Order: sequence, then C-alpha cells, then structure tokens
Amino acid sequence: MTIIEPVRCIVLLLQSLRLVLNKRDVQAASPCVSFAAYTIDAVGLQIQPGDVVRSGTAVTLRCKVSVSHDNIPDLNHTFQLTRDSAPVFTSTTAEDLLVYELSPARAADSGSYECLVTVKDKKKKSYSKILEVTGLQTPLLQLSTTQPFQSKEFTATCSAPEEKGALIFRFYQRFETGELLKMKELASPGNATQAALVLAQTGSPFLFCEYDLNLVSFGTRRSNRSNEVQVVVKALFISPVMNVLPSPVFEGEVVEFTCQVINPPPGIELFLKKDSRILQQTNSTLIHRFSAKDSDSGEFMCKAEWDSVQKETYKSVVVKELFSRPRLTVEPHDIFEGDTFTLTCSVANVSERVDREDLQFVIYRDWTNVSASHVYSGVAGAGSNGNYVCEVLVHSVRHSVSKQSARVAVRAKVPVSKPRLSVRGGTLVLGMPFQLLCHSDAGSLPITYVLYGPGVQNQRRTVSRPGELALFNSSGIFDAAKLGTFLCHARNRDSGPPEKSGLQLQRSTIVIEPVSRPLLGLSTTSVAEGQTLTLVCSLTHGTPPISFTWYHQKKVPPLESRTSNKLQESFDISSVKREDEGSYYCMCTNPANQTKLSNRVAVAVTLAGWKKALIATSCTALVLMLVLGCVFKKHLRRYKRGRMGELSVKSSGTKTERLSLTQAEFNQANATPGMIGKSIWSEHTSGSESDDQNSSVVAEPDDTEEQNTLADPDKGVPELPEAQSVKYAELNHDADHHGDDGNHGDAPVQDDHISEADNNETVDVSAGACVESDP
Repeated sequence: MTIIEPVRCIVLLLQSLRLVLNKRDVQAASPCVSFAAYTIDAVGLQIQPGDVVRSGTAVTLRCKVSVSHDNIPDLNHTFQLTRDSAPVFTSTTAEDLLVYELSPARAADSGSYECLVTVKDKKKKSYSKILEVTGLQTPLLQLSTTQPFQSKEFTATCSAPEEKGALIFRFYQRFETGELLKMKELASPGNATQAALVLAQTGSPFLFCEYDLNLVSFGTRRSNRSNEVQVVVKALFISPVMNVLPSPVFEGEVVEFTCQVINPPPGIELFLKKDSRILQQTNSTLIHRFSAKDSDSGEFMCKAEWDSVQKETYKSVVVKELFSRPRLTVEPHDIFEGDTFTLTCSVANVSERVDREDLQFVIYRDWTNVSASHVYSGVAGAGSNGNYVCEVLVHSVRHSVSKQSARVAVRAKVPVSKPRLSVRGGTLVLGMPFQLLCHSDAGSLPITYVLYGPGVQNQRRTVSRPGELALFNSSGIFDAAKLGTFLCHARNRDSGPPEKSGLQLQRSTIVIEPVSRPLLGLSTTSVAEGQTLTLVCSLTHGTPPISFTWYHQKKVPPLESRTSNKLQESFDISSVKREDEGSYYCMCTNPANQTKLSNRVAVAVTLAGWKKALIATSCTALVLMLVLGCVFKKHLRRYKRGRMGELSVKSSGTKTERLSLTQAEFNQANATPGMIGKSIWSEHTSGSESDDQNSSVVAEPDDTEEQNTLADPDKGVPELPEAQSVKYAELNHDADHHGDDGNHGDAPVQDDHISEADNNETVDVSAGACVESDP
C-alpha cells in the first residue's frame, strides 16, 4: 500500500464524521469504503379505469417511484397507500411499482388517495387522487316472524352484504294509511344489524329498512329502501281479572284477593302488588288472604306478564275502622317531683259494629302493665318516670283488633334550688361595670332567672340548654356595701313562689377600689444645693398593692418606681443640684388598672451657703477698695494744687460730670498717679432665694472720657482736669436691670451732687458712689 492510501482513509473518515453530525446517510461499513449517493426523483399514482366508477367495478391503484443512486445494490422501497390520510395498505419491496386492487370497489372505497414512498431515510409523497364510487347496495330486511303478538318482541335483520364500512341502519313501519313511523336506529361496524321490534297496535303494517354511509370526502350517502315485509299483529288477551271480598272491608276481617287470566298462554306470571311491594306471585290463579288493618287501605294491582308483554288491573280498597286510634293524655302538663299526675286513655270514634262496652283498655309503662283501666294516677318521682302507652282491644267472632296510642314520656321535673349570685370572674372593681352570675345547682330546664338591684331594671334570663349561663350586666358601684342589695329569683314552674337569693361574696371574690388622685407634697419648695429633697406621694383610698412612680417634668425616665401596701410613699433626692430644679409629680395605680396623676409642684434650687458667703465677702472688699480710691483721689488733687500754685475754684453751682470706671483703670490708678481709675461694684440682693432672684456680680464698663494734661508754656505746670462725676452702674441679672447691651456711648448716667465747704473735705459713700467736695 502506498502512502496515498492511508491519507485517503483519513479523509474518508473525516467526511464520515461530518455526515454523522449532520444526520446524513452513512453507507460504508468501514471508513475506508466510500458512501453511495441516492435521491428520490418522483412518485406517481394512477387510478384505473378512472376516478369515477360505479359500485362493483374493479379498480386498480398503481404507485410508481423513480430513484437515482450510485450503484446501490438491493435498494428497497416502502410503499404506503392512504385514503383520506388513513393508512390503507403498506408494502416493502425492491420493485419500484406497487399495484393495489379494489375488486370490486364499493362506496366505502371512495376518498382521496395518496402514495408515500420511503427509501432508507428519505421520503416522498405523490399527488393526491380522488376516487368516487357511486351507488349503494339495496338492503335486505328479514323478520323472525310475520305474525307477531301485540306488544311482544320479535327480531328484524337489515343487511347489505356487499357494502363495506360503518353503516347506520334505520327500521320503519308503514301503516295501511301510508303514514311512516321510525321504530329504531342502530349504528353497526359491519354491513348488517339486528333489532328487537315491538308492535303495540293490532293490524297489518309494512316494515322496511335503510342505511346511511358517512364518507369523509363526499359526506353522507343514503341507500334505497329495502324490501317491504307485511306483518299481521295478533291481539294478546292476558289482561287479569281481580276480585276483593268482603265489601266493604272493616278492621279485623279477613280479606281475600283473587287475580287470574282467562285462557292464559303458557309461561304467564301473575303478581299482586300494593305500592311497590309485591304481596304474592304465582304462575296460575292468584289467591291472597290477610286480616285487614286500617293501614291496609290503598290501591292494589294485579299484573300479568308474558315474556315482554305486561297487562295490569287496579282495585282501590278502603278498610273502615271499628274504632279510632286511642289517645293518651297526661295532666298536669308540667310534672314536678312529688306532684300527682293522671293518665287518661280515650277513643274518639267507634263503629256501629262495636259497642263501647266491648273496648278493653290497658296502660303500660315501659311495656309493663300498670293499669287495666283507661285511667291511671301516680305520684311523680324516679319510680314513676318512663314511657307510657295505651292499648285498646276488641275480640269478637268476626273481628279481632288491637290499637296502641302514641307514646307519652313522663319525666318528673326537679324543682329549682336556691340560686347563688356571684361576681363573674371573682373580681369586682368599684366604679367599673361588672357581670353577675345567677346559678342553681339543681332544677330541670328551662329555668328563668330575674335580677333585682341598684341600677338594674328587673333583668331576665332564661337558661334552656345545659352549660348555658345566666349572666347579668350591671353598671359600676362605688360602695362595696351595695353588693348586698342585689337579689336573684329563679323559677322553673308556672305555680309557686320563686326561689330567692342575695349576693353572697365568696372568699375568692376580690373587691378592688381604684386609687384616688394622689397628692404630692415636698419637704420644702426651696432647697439649697447639696441638701436632700423629699417627695411625698399620698392617697386617700385605693386597694393595695399600689404602684408609686415619681417624675421630673423635664426628664424622660421616671425618677423612682415602687410597689407598696401603704397609701403613702416618699422618695428622697440627695445632694440636690441646679439641674434638679423644676416641676415634680407622681403617678399611682393598682390592680384596678386605673392610673392617676398628682398635682405638679415647682422646686427652686438656691446657691449653697459657702457660695453666698464668698459673694458677700467679695462685695465687701470691692466697696472698701472703692472708698480707698476716693480718699486717694482727694489727697492726690491736694498734692497737685499745692505744686501748681493755683487752685481750681468751682462755682457754687457745681458742674456734674459722668465717669464710669473699670477695675482695670482702678488698678492702673493705684500704680500710676498720672491716670485716675475708678470701679463701681453693686450687689443686688432680694428677699427671694430662687434662681431668678439670685444676685450675681458683673463688671460693666461705662463711657470713659479721655484725660488730657495741658502744659502751661509759662509756668511749666500741667493743668488739672475739672472735677468729674461718677456713674454708679447697677450690675444685676434681674429682669429689671438697666443693662446697656454693650452700647456704652449712649448709656444714661446718674449725676452725683458735689457740695463745697470752706476748708472742709467730705467723702460720702452711698450705694457704692464717691462724692468729692472742694473748698
């Protein structure tokens, strides 16, 4: 093998793999063998002798296929012939021609034909050809008898042996007048069917049949009528005759029913029926006897049945009563234990055939004879309870009748016991609506309870079922003593006084009084920092346990919460701070679940004592420094006048000037004689020790006039400035303070008056002001 052969095998192998992936035909069994190609060129279908033929004609269908291929040996063709898309014939052959014969063709062969050819994995279909076979075979009618009895079944057969397909047969009756009556319609999978026919009227009618064939391509086709067969319908005399003796019929008498058919055919059956119940059945004359009862009244039927033929005869029978059904009554209607009751048995109507003296009475209790009379008396109780029945009997030669009354149940009722009145739930909250339960431990139902009490308008409750409660709604009461005024009546009978009971609180009953509005009291409304503040929350009434809670108005979580059995509790705030100032209140609640808030109390927190002493000492020191400043000023001016040799003489009307000094200027004046500084400190105290009335020390600067020193060029001595007045600034944080809000230039100034005296110098300290007097 040359090198070209392996290369060629590899190429063929790759081509084979590609063809497999594309789902193409793989011809070679080995990758080294080449694949053969083929194609279906055409498929042709022919119908001979033509597309439209008469029924019974031999028809041939020829299907030919043309296939091109690459020398494929033993190539098979699968032919499938379909009519109206339903397969008709399938064949696989190596021949390229299929011949299918319809010999002969029938109407059921009509339709649209196609030929489908399959070669390996390829398929091709021919064009469709329509074959129409005209004409249907005339059906044949056959009867099992031509002389049927009236209303008796016989068999009719309708057939079309040469036809194919599913046929629908119909049977008709043609009367002598020409009127047609369709008797039956049947679908058959074949070309024949049988039907059971019944002719109800006597006479000589004609019978025939026909059929329909449903074709997909051509619709429904109907055949011609079959041959007509005349029948003679014979009358059937099997109507029964029925007699009843005696007449009329009374209770207790023996009644005899006779039912028979005159000259019956063999195999006949007779039935005696009442309503849907068969009383007797026989194949010959029927005789039935029984003792008549009033419940036997009704319609009786005698029925004769022969094969499928039935005839009936009816007779109405009324059984007259010898006496009416007894009635048992009891008095009184409501029977309680210990009461005397009476049972009476009575008969309303008695026939003329019976004397009332012949009636016998028996009274039973639970089917035990308790009285041979129509009256029975007893004492109600457990021994007399039961179901009572009255029976009335008549015995004579012709009659023997007994009747029973309806059952009467006697159950002695239990008188109602003294009721008990209680609070539902066992808990009563004063002032809140509540429910009262009235209950009797014994007593036959129904029991009617009536409640009387404050705010209750004779409420009434009737208990008719076991487990039902008599509950009464009441508005709230505010005094537990009023509970004793509630009264309950219980009654379960029309006569006699009711049973009475008042409210008797059981040990388990709890009366809860809601808390009153609490009152908050304080040890003091003004407390100094560092001291202890006591908050006392007290109540006038309320059922313990009581929950006390204290609050500060501006603080979200509560200050303290505790539960106590007392009506008063206190809470201490030790080491009071400035933030503890404000309003306080308390809240109280108890098992009544009614929360009450107290009044609000405002507390003022003042400065501690050591802080007040420190402020007072500071103010005193400031005043002393102010006085010293004024004295120093006076001596300084004398010193300057002595050196200048001239004194500044003031007029009698001293000019008042304003001067505001700061602490810094005061310190400077002490250090530098050339500059004069003054400081005015004022402490405002109030009788109130609240925070709003506390004094604070504030340094407030005022307008300062610039002090200029003028030099005399002749003497060389500076001229002293004119005397100046001092402004006293009130420094306080009270609402009435006259602050200048930092506008020092326009602040109002209080003038101090300076008086003069010869050779006298006076220093006046009033409200922190210095007054200078010059000679």
